[in-house]
Amino acid sequence: MVIFIEIVPIVHVYVWKGFSNEAKKKVIEGITKVFTTLGIPTDAVEIIIHEDPMENWGVAGQQASEKFKDVKIP
Repeated sequence: MVIFIEIVPIVHVYVWKGFSNEAKKKVIEGITKVFTTLGIPTDAVEIIIHEDPMENWGVAGQQASEKFKDVKIP
């Protein structure tokens, strides 16, 4: 009996709402490249991008919308 174990990484990426489509493509390509260098086939890599409003994120006791109000989302 031969048992095959298939590695299928599923990566969840959380970003602020407004992340551009171009930035999403770069994230997907970059993460996929990391796994392919480890020998995992490109077709096996799945990436899910979650967009949340900055006011729903808390950083150092503040809403991200306040703490990073001068940051431009890519």
